[in-house]
Amino acid sequence: MPLRRLLAPLGAGLLLLSAACGGGGEDGDRPEPRRPESSDPAEGAAELMADMSLEEKVGQLLVPVVQGTTAEENADLIEDHHPGGFIYFPDNLSDVEQITGLSNGLQDLATGSGAGVPLFLGVDQEQGMVSRLPVGTRFPDAMAVGATRDPEAAASLAGTTAEELTALGLNLDYAPVADVNVNPDNPVIGIRSFGSDPALVGEMMTAEARAFEEGGVVPVAKHFPGHGDTDVDSHTGLPTIDKPREEWERVDLPPFEQAVDADIDAIMTAHVFMPELDDSGEPSTLSENVITGILRGELGYDGVVSTDALNMEGVRQTHDDGEIAVRAVLAGADQLLMPPDVEAAHSAVTAAVEEGRISEERLEESVLRVLELKLERGLYDAEPADAAAASDVLGGEEHAAAARDVADASVTLLRNEGGVLPLEEGSAVRVIGSGSEEIGAALRDKGYALADSASAADTVVVGTDGARGDAEQKGLVADARASGTPVVVVAQGNPYDIAELPDLDGYLATYSSVDVSREAAARVLAGEVDPSGRLPVDIPGTDLEFGDGLSY
Repeated sequence: MPLRRLLAPLGAGLLLLSAACGGGGEDGDRPEPRRPESSDPAEGAAELMADMSLEEKVGQLLVPVVQGTTAEENADLIEDHHPGGFIYFPDNLSDVEQITGLSNGLQDLATGSGAGVPLFLGVDQEQGMVSRLPVGTRFPDAMAVGATRDPEAAASLAGTTAEELTALGLNLDYAPVADVNVNPDNPVIGIRSFGSDPALVGEMMTAEARAFEEGGVVPVAKHFPGHGDTDVDSHTGLPTIDKPREEWERVDLPPFEQAVDADIDAIMTAHVFMPELDDSGEPSTLSENVITGILRGELGYDGVVSTDALNMEGVRQTHDDGEIAVRAVLAGADQLLMPPDVEAAHSAVTAAVEEGRISEERLEESVLRVLELKLERGLYDAEPADAAAASDVLGGEEHAAAARDVADASVTLLRNEGGVLPLEEGSAVRVIGSGSEEIGAALRDKGYALADSASAADTVVVGTDGARGDAEQKGLVADARASGTPVVVVAQGNPYDIAELPDLDGYLATYSSVDVSREAAARVLAGEVDPSGRLPVDIPGTDLEFGDGLSY
């Protein structure tokens, strides 16, 4: 037995004290991972794997949710199961000092125990509605980026996000979304997608992924083979996408082909059932035909394949949690994201290898991919995160300006009857609905009077967010129209609201409800910014199509 394994229990005990105190404050305090002799990532990965036990190899496939807010709370899990990474959620995070301490402490525990392999520390920081960090810069959603038509906007978002993640000690982002949103009723993708055009989605997705990689953060393009044409949320059920393969190849596949061509670090599977790709009834995450047959075989992808979260109901319909983990590995997945029972997943995969159900060769294919990517992205040479430096990075005006630029370029003017916009300087405006506080405050700061009623206003601005399926929001717009005062809607979610809001005087789409998008809407309303966004989707039930947009 190697000496490092004999000493592992003592090392773990010492590291618990370090993690409890914040973890790795001085560079010299950080345990050194066992570095390979070869500088070639593939050869180095083979060196590292040669000294790993079966349990340590299986552990590299596991990416559980981090427990609590301190590294110490995860010490037993790391010592027992040797996970390849963790994913953070808001409950784990509070401020810069806590997040950097958590990241440093987890890495210290991992590099000081077992095979000494650094962790992937990841988060869902797509930006917009899916943003888990309580600190840092908030950009608009992906559909807003698609509306800019500018891949530099996508690169700016990802580069800025990567710099902030790195400063906090994170090295992986479960983004960008490569799904083509062609279903207006999609309950889970929507504005998380760049749009309904495969070429636009592919261009923006690749620009983001490249910027993440250049910033030292692993991007994970998601969700293969496509989640943009569903009307069921895979968090709560298994969506079925019953379309001909030819249509799938034309609409959903192209962005993933671009991801493969660009050799993007990682691709995430979708918990969707597509009978034309695999008629077994299994979700794509558990389908060997989809992952090994199509993604690896037909498309030639050899990067890391991550499952979507294994605690979602879309993948838990017919098997227990241990069997789900085994079937995902057999299908071709390399990392098992968020197994609801880490012990069950680790034990089941280990037993499947020992019994020959999963061959050692199959297991080691995944381990090598994971280790090689960790070497390529510099995890073995990463310095501990510094809270003071991270605070400077996350609070920088340059990052705030980058988010404002993307938001300003995304706002799309779809209706402007009688030239109601821009608002007359100094006029009275009634602002109600979604985002009214932020939009109203911004307009007040620009010299507009905020009226208490529609009858006392020159214009009524109504904020909406998903009004198509919300009678209360539609009623708010109808009441404003009944006042006889010109009505302008600012749609901050899906742009499809306009299909059920007839006879409006003005309509702006921001594709996002983050503060920076609401402030951008106010700048457009006031005429400080000329709207330049263009529709990244078609609007069914109207004559509005992909590419439409007005300017002043």
